[in-house]
Amino acid sequence: MEIKILVAAHKNFPMPKNRKLYLPVLVGATQNYKAGINFQRDDQGKNISIKNPNYNELTAVYWAWKNLSADAVGLVHYRRFLSLHKQRNIEKILNQEETEDLLNKKPIILPKKRNYYIETNYTHYMHAHHVEPLDITRQIILETYPDHIKSFDKVMNSRKAHMFNLFIMKKEYFDNYAYWLFTILFKLEKKIDIQDYSVQESRVFGYLSELLLDVWINKNNFEFSEVNWIQIGKRNLGKKILNFFKRKFFHSLKKHTLLKVMKI
Repeated sequence: MEIKILVAAHKNFPMPKNRKLYLPVLVGATQNYKAGINFQRDDQGKNISIKNPNYNELTAVYWAWKNLSADAVGLVHYRRFLSLHKQRNIEKILNQEETEDLLNKKPIILPKKRNYYIETNYTHYMHAHHVEPLDITRQIILETYPDHIKSFDKVMNSRKAHMFNLFIMKKEYFDNYAYWLFTILFKLEKKIDIQDYSVQESRVFGYLSELLLDVWINKNNFEFSEVNWIQIGKRNLGKKILNFFKRKFFHSLKKHTLLKVMKI
């Protein structure tokens, strides 16, 4: 089976040795290319590379959808990989034999779900990002794919999700997903104004797509295998947990202050 797992990166970084299976892709290549980066560029062929500041690793997904031929296509990041093991070691990431065996059993491979415990996917997104684009996304799905709206609401009310835009799919599933995803995001792009967003929040389409993957899978009742995701290098869990509670507290405080001013 010819499998291509894209490794999205915006800079030079040590890559998996198996270049037949793993394909490093320089995202936002027009802006991010520097001499010595010998990765596949996402600005070749039909592409949306210029949208990378807003779409993140999705510019690699679009490039693969429009230009890549393979039996299966996947996406990982230069520091996040899929693995059958828990060791944070690049030598332990999925290999050809393991990937092919999993795909022969089920057509999609995903990371194990992330559990937010005290938050739903919707409230977590609301506390971390501008929520208006997510609400407008729901409206777009209601208008464009009305049979998906129950799945959208189910995912938003869940406390778990397959995050980080990590996946491997047989090509026919990948093509179906890419068409569905970019149909929604391109419509959304015309309906929201992000010019006043911070650099971080301008990556809105990439953030949204992390939740939309489960909507697509849930609606179609696709079978999938789950494996571990490992992060190469430091994870800074303490800092992430602190930021989570700061966002949640700040959002609640701001809402309380607004209601008080409005005397509600």
